[in-house]
Amino acid sequence: MFEEIRRRLSRIESEEDVRILYACESGSRAWGFASGNSDWDVRFIYARRPEWYLSVDLEKKRDVIELPIVDDLDVNGWDIRKALRLYRGSNPPLFEWVHSPIVYHAHTDFIARLRGGLRAYYSLKSCHYHYLSMARKNYREYLQGERVRLKKYLYVLRPLLAVMWLEQGRGRVPVEFAVLLDCLGDIRVKAEIDSLVQRKIQGDELAQGARIDVLNRFIDGELERLDRIEPPAADASEVEPLNRIFRETLIAAWA
Repeated sequence: MFEEIRRRLSRIESEEDVRILYACESGSRAWGFASGNSDWDVRFIYARRPEWYLSVDLEKKRDVIELPIVDDLDVNGWDIRKALRLYRGSNPPLFEWVHSPIVYHAHTDFIARLRGGLRAYYSLKSCHYHYLSMARKNYREYLQGERVRLKKYLYVLRPLLAVMWLEQGRGRVPVEFAVLLDCLGDIRVKAEIDSLVQRKIQGDELAQGARIDVLNRFIDGELERLDRIEPPAADASEVEPLNRIFRETLIAAWA
């Protein structure tokens, strides 16, 4: 599958006339709880030729490449300008791409520069509200009945644990779910989560089942508690360092 992913990325470069700067896995495979038939969620950042950006109608041009899902492969990418704007705005999904444990492709020093500059652009407040909103939304939509889709617990718990991680002052939220569990002190809750993760990894797609009350009580309590926390605001981040990365990467990508 790795070779197939690389072939598709190469085909995108040829058909779209772009240079892919970085490609990685996102979603359950990067988080560490994929089952054997989980999709491959490939995300990439690309650059077009320098002259493409020197256009009167630049803002009207499409800044994403989205492909239909074929053979469990979900492949989508963002233009470098879009990615850098989101990076400056402290976008948590992009930060997860940048630190994905599964990397398919890297061209130029672009991704190394993003990793190296993360501290200046990582806003605790933005990330706090992003993950808290995601946890609340998924909880409301998927885990309120007597019978629920069990794997959705993982999609509520991961963002919830991310907020707890930030609250405890541990720094950047890790991509791997197993690492996130380090911030959890309740042994009973952790045991229930471990059981769900192992069942999913071993091939159980965790379809409908009875609600897990110990997890619902934990989620209810944490959502109520975290709602009362106001994370510190960040200073405005500088744009000029990102402008340099943009210009220098375009030159390097097409040299």
